[in-house]
Amino acid sequence: MQMYDLINKKKNKEVLTKEEIEFIVNGYTKGSIPDYQMSAFLMAVCLNKMNHEETAHFTMAMANSGDILDLSKVHGVKVDKHSTGGVGDKTSLVLSPMVAALGIPVAKMSGRGLGHTGGTVDKLESFPGFSTEISSEQFIENINKIKLAIVGQTANLAPADKKIYALRDVTATVDNISLIASSIMSKKIASGSDVIVLDVKTGSGAFMKKYEDALALAKEMVEIGTRAGKTTYALITDMNQPLGRAIGNAIEVKEAIETLSGNGPKDLLEVSLTLASYMVLGAGKAKTFEEAKKILQGTIESKSALDKMAEFIRAQGGDSEFVYNPELLKTASICYDVKAPCDGYVKEILTDEIGMASLVLGGGRVTKDSKIDLSVGIIIHKKLGDKVTKNEPLATLYANDDDKRKEAKKRIIGAYVISKEEVERPPYIYSIVTKDGVKRA
Repeated sequence: MQMYDLINKKKNKEVLTKEEIEFIVNGYTKGSIPDYQMSAFLMAVCLNKMNHEETAHFTMAMANSGDILDLSKVHGVKVDKHSTGGVGDKTSLVLSPMVAALGIPVAKMSGRGLGHTGGTVDKLESFPGFSTEISSEQFIENINKIKLAIVGQTANLAPADKKIYALRDVTATVDNISLIASSIMSKKIASGSDVIVLDVKTGSGAFMKKYEDALALAKEMVEIGTRAGKTTYALITDMNQPLGRAIGNAIEVKEAIETLSGNGPKDLLEVSLTLASYMVLGAGKAKTFEEAKKILQGTIESKSALDKMAEFIRAQGGDSEFVYNPELLKTASICYDVKAPCDGYVKEILTDEIGMASLVLGGGRVTKDSKIDLSVGIIIHKKLGDKVTKNEPLATLYANDDDKRKEAKKRIIGAYVISKEEVERPPYIYSIVTKDGVKRA
């Protein structure tokens, strides 16, 4: 088998076999196929696409290129959730304790953030002493004992994806649905859970700006998961404005705790409950969506989800006192209100710019080696459709550097579009994709 022939085959819009795709992925991972040939293949895929079967084979070849997390010693149906990323997206911190409080094992492997805020791992490190660097044995023991554990991604999880993605990033071959879907799903499949719930964001703060593109990605990922024998759901959710009101690290943790205490923002609660409901359905702990949602709401009312979060933090070395007293979490030294320049209604929020303001403050990483300031961030006071009065606060900035505060202020002001007419508020959730099709939320 020759790489030249396989590049030519895809260039001519032919379908590759499972064996041919495995040859490409394994050869590139081991170094026998050079960058220039893999680049040519990826460009051929971008131009001529892969069908569902090819995409599934490509995904499984990447998943099998390294470690597959063995969760066979975990009792019960294991569930996991993945988000395509957005501004203020802290749903994992909310839904994981709720689901675990129902006795469903949540086994999560999460990464660090690169961009406007930290990832789930970074946010959890707001709790003094908390560590995601626990052994495989401890990981399994924690899941069996308290039904929740989160670890950092291992270096050898889907190594083919890491290598291929780095090449895609510099060869203008990122924006292909098959390649995006296989990149995400190879890591989820290698993570070992039985049920995968996907949160596919769409809007100004999402990777997929258009609903149609988000829908295509959601369908492709559900197809891959189903072919891999995983119960897979995908929800398309709104990212035309930040989710919740907090953007940062410690302040997002505070908002997650407020939500588990019954005092969180409505949009964050609704999106978290809906995602969690499909995790519960997939685990067979409820017969209908409505039943799943009701029992999850019960974990907030009874405080069992909050207690589960404290138990989880304690099990991984963190100080659980911060769960019950979130005011102990770090807060930046500068608190500054960004005020509205005029009267009107919030017509549009350039959500990417809000994310960039958080990055400017130090809440995210420009490179993998950047150090995150966990104490900085933004609280959004005005969201889409809200009435605004001149000089009323649009947002509050938490900063440790005044120059960074000034730059973030400019970005926040530039991110808000205010009109004289009233504006319709977008839905929190657009649709749900399952193996049986698409339904509107």
